[in-house]
Amino acid sequence: MSSNWVEELQQARKDKLIGREILFFDRVDSTNRVARDQAFQGAKEGMIILAESQSQGKGRLGRAWESPAGVNLYISVILKPSIPPEIAPKITLLTGVAIANALARATGLNALIKWPNDVFIHGKKVAGILSEMEAEGPKISFVILGMGINVNWSLKEIPQNFRETATSLKAEAGREFSRAEVAGEICEELERGYALFLKEGFTLRMREEWNRLSWINQKWVTITSMDKKYEGQVQGLDTDGALLLLDREGKTQRIIAGDVSLRL
Repeated sequence: MSSNWVEELQQARKDKLIGREILFFDRVDSTNRVARDQAFQGAKEGMIILAESQSQGKGRLGRAWESPAGVNLYISVILKPSIPPEIAPKITLLTGVAIANALARATGLNALIKWPNDVFIHGKKVAGILSEMEAEGPKISFVILGMGINVNWSLKEIPQNFRETATSLKAEAGREFSRAEVAGEICEELERGYALFLKEGFTLRMREEWNRLSWINQKWVTITSMDKKYEGQVQGLDTDGALLLLDREGKTQRIIAGDVSLRL
């Protein structure tokens, strides 16, 4: 059964790549899990899995993603890029840019990226990205791009233990937003960025746009990566998407993956 906002989104995306086919569920364990199943069964590129709620929503590193019903967006997109598997992580970077731009356009709020996969508004997390790839040797079978966006979660409904760190578009703007409109803007921005990426790669222009939207550039941070800790000032992205960190000795470290915390 499809609710009105999903029909509205379907109508808006019917002639596009991302969202021309939408599978909608009232409740699933995880939209990424459903998307993987669909991809293994031969679903076409651009299919979206949408759910009103998730019982086992996932963030990075196996963390839970709170997924209450009827207020937020839980979306997974199936992509089938003809690129080498080692380039696939850059899709997460361009997705961060797409979400930040889309949220700014839909709400007027200043949305910024926290490397590698979160979007923040006023210093609190409003969206997260979880990418999963399936590959055989040098060929990608598919990429599942999972996105959770806190849209109309009211502040009092956000669990107490997340209130210091999480927010929603409604909490920040003081009004509700159309989920169809927010999802439509995200799909549109993602489709544009993805098409450019397939055509040109992760270009200087994309890197500059990411750096412009970075919440952590020039800030002092601690990054935990593979049981190691790095401290330094964030200098932005390198040409290959690694994060550049200038330590106290003046040496630049390149961080490929990790968890960032700000040093206050």
